[in-house]
Amino acid sequence: MATPATKMNENPTASVERTDLLIERYGGRAPRYTSYPTAVQFTPGVSPREYAAWLTSLRRDSGAVSLYLHVPFCDQMCWYCGCNTAVVNRRAPIEDYVGRLLGEIDLVAGTLSGRLIAGSVHFGGGTPNMLAPDEVGAILAKLAERFDFTPHAEIAAEIDPRTLTADWVRAAAQGGMNRASLGVQDFDPDVQQAINRHQPFDVVARAADLLRDAGVVSLNLDLMYGLPRQTLAGLERTIDQALTLSPDRLSLFGYAHVPWMKAHQKLIRDEELPDSRLRHAMQRRAADLLEERGWRRLGLDHFARPDDSLAAAAGEGRMRRNFQGYTTDEAPVLIGFGASSIGRMPQGYVQNASAVPQWRAKLERGELPVARGVEMTSDDRFRAEIIERLMCDFKVDLADACARHGRQLDELGEAFAMLKGMQEDGIADVNGAVVEATRTGRDFIRSICAAFDAHLERGATRHSKGV
Repeated sequence: MATPATKMNENPTASVERTDLLIERYGGRAPRYTSYPTAVQFTPGVSPREYAAWLTSLRRDSGAVSLYLHVPFCDQMCWYCGCNTAVVNRRAPIEDYVGRLLGEIDLVAGTLSGRLIAGSVHFGGGTPNMLAPDEVGAILAKLAERFDFTPHAEIAAEIDPRTLTADWVRAAAQGGMNRASLGVQDFDPDVQQAINRHQPFDVVARAADLLRDAGVVSLNLDLMYGLPRQTLAGLERTIDQALTLSPDRLSLFGYAHVPWMKAHQKLIRDEELPDSRLRHAMQRRAADLLEERGWRRLGLDHFARPDDSLAAAAGEGRMRRNFQGYTTDEAPVLIGFGASSIGRMPQGYVQNASAVPQWRAKLERGELPVARGVEMTSDDRFRAEIIERLMCDFKVDLADACARHGRQLDELGEAFAMLKGMQEDGIADVNGAVVEATRTGRDFIRSICAAFDAHLERGATRHSKGV
């Protein structure tokens, strides 16, 4: 049963003091849990030799795999960016990169014991539309040459509306692109100035029209809260403007201010960032506003129309979480291509060399360009399932998880001890072996998940804020 504290915290008129207390206790730094173990646990112990063995073990009859391609180039550096990318103003580096990327696809495919089936392809970055039209066409053609695509394969790309051209859209669509995500962040010109991203509404609207006219059937818009100079009213206006474009999905990410990791973020003035209370209010108001407009809140930061496939997957407990966020993709294998790309194998995770020169050098030696990774233990798989279900469903039956993994509930004693305090504070309900985030607790789900993280260094500052 819910404790009195839980009921009080689910009252929408909960005091500011109570909210401040929850932010202080549970709004600290925590992983985003797009994987478990997280990338912090990756080491050079997973080498090209291990990756080759993992690739060789894959079998066609195990089901379709997913493919990810990283494009680490941008036309301009947005100061909020946390991605692995660099600004280029010449074609030569991009042309060289594409040539190497095609070679990596051949190298990986040649390492496999047989031809695999691919059910999804995702271009991330950076800015995939920095590629020339013939380059994106060549990459998609190479993938089709080395993998068999399922009849309804999802082919998606992250896109910067400011540099999108009709020729690029046409080439990508001819190669099979049927989904796209447009980077918006915020429509307020003052916020755009503070993050070095001038992007008028009309530019985004034009990009949406180009994509739909080319046959893209699903359009996502990426928004952010917690940006410099951003206000609650301004965020509401951005959401209202975004909805006029009739997207199928929306992502609302909290800005991760980590200037010790991303030096360009030092160009953002700390005094212009919203404080923790305002960040939480933005997160809460945005979710409420979208739900009032008839959208489904999915996990931590995604929203979809009720008839969208992601909403259906969430309703049936089939939604998954990976490095691209929330997805319907249930493939157990993700093969990454390009500098810094991360792959997921049945045995664990692998990551390519992050810097393009190191990635290129490995390929020149005829070597798989892996630099690090982590081999999962049975305990990692057990905890990964718990964390993923909490991140996706806000709820997990620990007894069921234990039964599937041959574990005992008493192995989670430390987690239960932390959950006791969370229940007293009204952010989690613990009914026997079932753990569920309360409505208030959904905003702190990363901290609830952290209770099950056996690798987490408590109090470490390497992660972004939990709220």
